Amino acid sequence: MAATTVVAQAACARVAKATTSGKARTAMVAPRLAVRAAAQTSAASSFAGVKVSGKAARRAARRAAVAAQAKIGDTLEEFLLEATPDPKLRQLMMSMSEAIRTIAYKVRTASCGGTACVNSFGDEQLAVDLLADKLLFEALKYSGCCKLACSEEVPEPLDLGGEGFSVAFDPLDGSSIVDTNFSVGTIFGVWPGDKLTGITGRDQAAAGMGIYGPRTVFCIALKDAPGCHEFLLQDDGKWLHVKETESIGEGKMFSPGNLRATFDNPAYEKLISYYIGEKYTLRYTGGMVPDVFQIIVKEKGVFTNVTSPSTKAKLRLLFEVAPLALLVEKAGGASSCDGKLVSGLDVEVTQHDQRTQICYGSVGEVRRFEEYMYGNSPRFSEVTA
Repeated sequence: MAATTVVAQAACARVAKATTSGKARTAMVAPRLAVRAAAQTSAASSFAGVKVSGKAARRAARRAAVAAQAKIGDTLEEFLLEATPDPKLRQLMMSMSEAIRTIAYKVRTASCGGTACVNSFGDEQLAVDLLADKLLFEALKYSGCCKLACSEEVPEPLDLGGEGFSVAFDPLDGSSIVDTNFSVGTIFGVWPGDKLTGITGRDQAAAGMGIYGPRTVFCIALKDAPGCHEFLLQDDGKWLHVKETESIGEGKMFSPGNLRATFDNPAYEKLISYYIGEKYTLRYTGGMVPDVFQIIVKEKGVFTNVTSPSTKAKLRLLFEVAPLALLVEKAGGASSCDGKLVSGLDVEVTQHDQRTQICYGSVGEVRRFEEYMYGNSPRFSEVTA
């Protein structure tokens, strides 16, 4: 406990130092980034059914013009200094990255059973998902920038005493497949203010996920910066910017969750039969993080998880669905949520443990999903699936 606290405090000190030393970088101007930000603002608004005026687009372009170009090869600190002028958001994202780095080590070295882990001395430890939960709460507390936080393990918000943002997270999605050595991950969403209900995913200031596999990756998206960004953990502990995704195209790759629903959901059965008949490549691990992350990495594909009369919704809107929707849509993809023909960013969170169904993928694949499942796709009627 004491060691974790020291690590968290040290992380905050490093972030504060990086923020101070890098202020000069925030003055850089990148017209290319401004154009991309304006285009994404227009696209996101059109998904929500709102037409963006030329005046609003010009305002968006002017706001984005103060941002500096995100360069491949930057460290996470350098990227954040250029991507957002908000020092609290920068510090919170750095604190999350520190916790994710520690979780990656724990996942890699823990010898885990169903409820507990054993260290190299044979001492029983907390189960790795509970340990991840503890590390994230501590990192958020010592960041000083988080008012409320809740997790899939502790769904009722805890007051962490900070100011600026509230955070919801799934500490270790896929924890049941850690012992099989599949990739697993952390998912989180960051909302401004001090509430985690009466909000939507579109209100998020940022979202991210940590992917623990052969490589450790920190994937983030900021509301006011274009693109979805991947950072690779280096041997020296630094996060290196290795990829920016702005477009998800069409391609035959599918990841079908909750296949049991095909038993008594004829529309889902028909959709899965279409994928198979069209010779889509099956890429499914049973872990939501790698199954959605591959869409961003490969820049193609579709992930589905739907319900039926005998299989109820399992995915949580606050902890999983809304944060991942921001990541996918900032990467240039789309989502369809809750059977309402709307984005996963537009469903209101009314309860912390609210469950739903979801589809992520390219715009064409989400259109196909809605047409097969619900008969039409009004948001994407002009898109060729």
